[in-house]
Amino acid sequence: MNPDTSAALSLLSARAVRERAHRLLAIGLDDGLQHFRIDLGRMDAAVDLVLDTTRAAYPSLNVPFHSRWRHFVNNGDNRWATLADATVWKDSAARARAEFDLAIVSVFLDAGAGPAWRYTDPKTGEKIARSEGLGLASLAMFCDGAFSADPQQPLRVDAAVLAKLDVADLARGMQVSDANPLVGLDGRADLLRRLGTLVASKPDVFGMHDTPRPGGLFDQLVMFSHQGKLPAPTILSVLLQRLGPIWPSRLTLGGIALGDCWRHPALKSDDATSELMPLHKLSQWLSYSLIEPLQTAGVDVTNIDGLTGLAEYRNGGLFVDIGVLNFRDPSDEAREHDVSSTLVVEWRALTVALLDQLAEGVREKLQLDSTSLPLAKILEGGSWAAGRVLARQRRADSSPPIKVISDGTVF
Repeated sequence: MNPDTSAALSLLSARAVRERAHRLLAIGLDDGLQHFRIDLGRMDAAVDLVLDTTRAAYPSLNVPFHSRWRHFVNNGDNRWATLADATVWKDSAARARAEFDLAIVSVFLDAGAGPAWRYTDPKTGEKIARSEGLGLASLAMFCDGAFSADPQQPLRVDAAVLAKLDVADLARGMQVSDANPLVGLDGRADLLRRLGTLVASKPDVFGMHDTPRPGGLFDQLVMFSHQGKLPAPTILSVLLQRLGPIWPSRLTLGGIALGDCWRHPALKSDDATSELMPLHKLSQWLSYSLIEPLQTAGVDVTNIDGLTGLAEYRNGGLFVDIGVLNFRDPSDEAREHDVSSTLVVEWRALTVALLDQLAEGVREKLQLDSTSLPLAKILEGGSWAAGRVLARQRRADSSPPIKVISDGTVF
């Protein structure tokens, strides 16, 4: 393997995300970053808000994992679980493949919706925004067979259908119109087409027990398990290596697409990874979302804290709005910033590292350890919801405190 290829593969891991995020945090604590100053004196306030938010939602502190499955529940109505439990599956693997299909497509549709979009739930008539609305919309499309090639088997995603997905079809399922615009619609449709083309081209990976489908990754991950155990970071590495080519052309190294990986000038090193900051937000979100289907199928997922916090605008917004992160140039708050800009990369990387510190503070106050309260539960309880609380208090449209120009495939 040539050095560049080896270097690229080293970036396709949760360990690389965490190590480099903490390097940037250390630079920031020495007041050496270009765009943000860090005030750890405000971390106690962040910990207290996260604890209050968690207790309000989960008084017993019995918190589920942060994952896409939470968005398939509306007012206590767990729509996927109700349907899946009533479905006759050939075996547990068949259900797992369907759940992988659903999670993969739904997560890839879950970049930020923008402030104007709403999904009108046909079941309740309720208008639901942002991630919850995107979750219910994608679930409805899946259950209606929008991604299946077989009308008799709607609960599946076929590569051939995804590869030909039309923007108009996605717009219809997402209820998009001039009056109900969805940010990055074309980017989302293109991402799913790329996914379909890739899956169809690799039947040895995605079609071991069926025609090629994203859910075929379940069988791949079972192969990587040992005595029924699978480390969570392995889920991410497999996703990044198997699905990496679908991401829009950004940075590549040694012929390998690096996905959600960006440049930051402070991250100097003496190899080909110099100045590169991997974040892999959607892939980590998907990794968290694949844990429960694997567990349901009998796979013991270990080292869940080996994954990192998510570099997205609710977690990141929490630290900006509460004052842990402060703009060096106050005018940056009013400007729009490209997702590849040093400011946004810096913000997202600091978010990952600060989430680790936040988690330590939460556990210390509750006198719990990482086994009883893993990061996946703190995110759910938690930091993501607390970020939304602050956004609603500070801005009428609950938008994030940093305006990011994105194509619908990052946030």
